[in-house]
Amino acid sequence: MAAFDALKKTLTAEPKTWLVTGVAGFIGSNLVEALLQLDQHVVGLDNFATGHEKNLAQVEASVGAERWARFSFMRGDICDLATCHAACKGVEYVLHQAALGSVPRSLEDPLSTHAANSTGFLNMLIAARDAKVKRFVYAASSSTYGDHPSLPKVEEVIGKPLSPYAVTKLVNELYADVFGRCYGMESVGLRYFNIFGRRQDPDGAYAAVVPKWVASMIHNEPVHINGDGETSRDFCYIDNVIQANLLAATSQHVDAANQVYNVAVGDRTTLNQLFESIRALLAPRFPHLVDFKPHYQDFRAGDVRHSLADISKARTRLGYEPTHRIGEGMAEAMDWYVRDLS
Repeated sequence: MAAFDALKKTLTAEPKTWLVTGVAGFIGSNLVEALLQLDQHVVGLDNFATGHEKNLAQVEASVGAERWARFSFMRGDICDLATCHAACKGVEYVLHQAALGSVPRSLEDPLSTHAANSTGFLNMLIAARDAKVKRFVYAASSSTYGDHPSLPKVEEVIGKPLSPYAVTKLVNELYADVFGRCYGMESVGLRYFNIFGRRQDPDGAYAAVVPKWVASMIHNEPVHINGDGETSRDFCYIDNVIQANLLAATSQHVDAANQVYNVAVGDRTTLNQLFESIRALLAPRFPHLVDFKPHYQDFRAGDVRHSLADISKARTRLGYEPTHRIGEGMAEAMDWYVRDLS
């Protein structure tokens, strides 16, 4: 935490101008809130394909009128190059979060996933290059590890992608690397591992597992587990992601830029353990959960069986040190989940 604490003091003393794409989404809205709390100037871009205006309303209420005045919003699509150029004008750092997430969505509609995640990403790279931004930080994905069986996952060793979504995320890394080699552009890819926390959408067919299960338990609806429940993931709380993004954008380590990093905590939690953790936290408030049981169904196509990150590279080069493991993050987020999802 020493590196992040020092960074926060530096940023507060010397405000910068940032662009956050996907700003109305789960991760984007948390990033803009953190930046505004540090008195930064922020441009936000979103087309509301998956983001929500209520997320920005919550940020405005949280940061107050004076800090909110440092935020300017653009409604637009990263699939339009002119929009990307307009958004990058005068910006020093880009935190690119806009994408169509979800493995199942990409299996059903690979064209839309490719348009947003590959073409949109290339548009943003071009616009950031032309605007001469200092550094371009983008949301990569642990799905890039594909079918490689080794644990923990280390950045330099990947397998073959298991879904169109994973392909697009691998393409992002390749494009970013080429832009560094060909144009001298600085970028950092952050391979997210199962992020959870406040403002994560529980609705829709492609909702992330944590908010979806919390909402189902609160409303006494069935919770479905794909497979036997022993599939494991490295669940990472949103505050860790905020830290990683800001450090990635500003780290002066000689080898920090033009790299990809795992963003996780280095812990493995099975779906059965996750279910019981959520149930135990909610049961004191919702008595119907005392004997609540999950429903098991078939394994889902495109899913990897186990995922666990090695975060030593991010620790060494970025100064990243996660503040929340899954239990701490879940306990902190639960009040928000209950308030927002009840």
